[in-house]
Amino acid sequence: MLDIIPPQKLIPMDVFCGAEPIAIDVVYARPEHPENIFGIAAYDPKARMILHRDLARVVILAARLLQERHDWILILKDGLRPVEAQERLMNTDIVRKNPQWLKEPRLLSSPGLGAHPRGMAIDVSVEDVDMGTVFDAMVPESARGYKGFSPDILENRKKLESAFTDAGEQCGTPIYALPSEWWDFRIAADIVKRFEPILDADLPPALKVCTQATPDAKWEEQFADLAKSIVMSL
Repeated sequence: MLDIIPPQKLIPMDVFCGAEPIAIDVVYARPEHPENIFGIAAYDPKARMILHRDLARVVILAARLLQERHDWILILKDGLRPVEAQERLMNTDIVRKNPQWLKEPRLLSSPGLGAHPRGMAIDVSVEDVDMGTVFDAMVPESARGYKGFSPDILENRKKLESAFTDAGEQCGTPIYALPSEWWDFRIAADIVKRFEPILDADLPPALKVCTQATPDAKWEEQFADLAKSIVMSL
C-alpha cells in the first residue's frame, strides 16, 4: 500500500518570494501564456505554486547557489500537478496531434503517474538567461544531451543542473534531472513511487490548485512556520 502525502507536507512557494532569489510564473494557470503549449487553463487562474516540503528545501538551496555562483534568479514554472490537471492536459488537441509524446520515454505522464502529481517535481527557467529553448518546448533541442547549441548555452544548462544536483546532495534528497527536459528536476523515482498521487478534490480549500482556493489564516500561519523551518535547516 502506498503512503498518502498529508497536506501539512505541502507548501506554496510564494511564501519565499522577496526573501529568496526566486520568481514564480504559473504557466498552466493561463491559457494565453506564451509558454502554455496546451492552450488551456489546467489550474485555477490564481493557483499557487505548491511543492512537497522536501523538494521545496532543495529548490530554495538551488536558487541560493545559482545566485551566489552566477547572480541568477530562478523562475518556478510548474510544481504540484494534481491528477485532475493531468487529465485536462491529456485531453487537449495538441496531445491528440502528438501521440508520440505518450510513447516511451514519455514526454507527458498519464494521470496519476510521475512526480508532478506528488509535488515532487519542479519545472524551472532562469531570468534573462539563454537555455536554448523555452520551458515546455517539446523538441529534440530540449533534451539535456543535445549538443547543437553554442558553448555558452550548454554551459548555462550545466550550471543549472549542477546547482540542483549539489542542492539535493546537501539536503540529503536525491534529485533526478529528467533527460528529455532541461527544465525538469524531481525527487528520485524510488522515493516518488512510495506515495499516492494527489487529487485536487482531496486537498484542503487553502491548497486547491485546479479549483479556486479559499484563503485561511490558520493555513497561512502553518505555511509561514514551515517556510521558517526550511530556511533554518539550510
